[in-house]
Amino acid sequence: MNLEQLQEEEEQLRQQVRELGPEQRKLFYKLQEKQIKDPDTYAVLNYFFVAGLHHFYLRKYLWGSIDLTLMIIGILTFPLGGFVLLILLVLLELPQLFMSQRIVQRYNNQVMRDCLAQARNQTRVVTH
Repeated sequence: MNLEQLQEEEEQLRQQVRELGPEQRKLFYKLQEKQIKDPDTYAVLNYFFVAGLHHFYLRKYLWGSIDLTLMIIGILTFPLGGFVLLILLVLLELPQLFMSQRIVQRYNNQVMRDCLAQARNQTRVVTH
């Protein structure tokens, strides 16, 4: 999806949130509050290429661990050609820097979908 489509999807999700009852909406915002991520923070973490911190920020722990491991190996073996690994790592991560807005928008939309589903289900469980 491009950024415009992701923003349209976000607006549709916001419309669904507005249609919730007061208790469901309150629960939605409580669930969502600490999970939504900032694209600028993601971009800054990616910009420094520091051990995949941007992956950890979006809770992609496997990718963050892979980046961290590759960076450590590249640094430790720098004189033996580890610099090639570091260059490859930068080339791999560079596109994510330029797509940070879209990556975080996709993540946040998924958070909204999950919180919306939880809010709907929690209220159903409570009312039955």
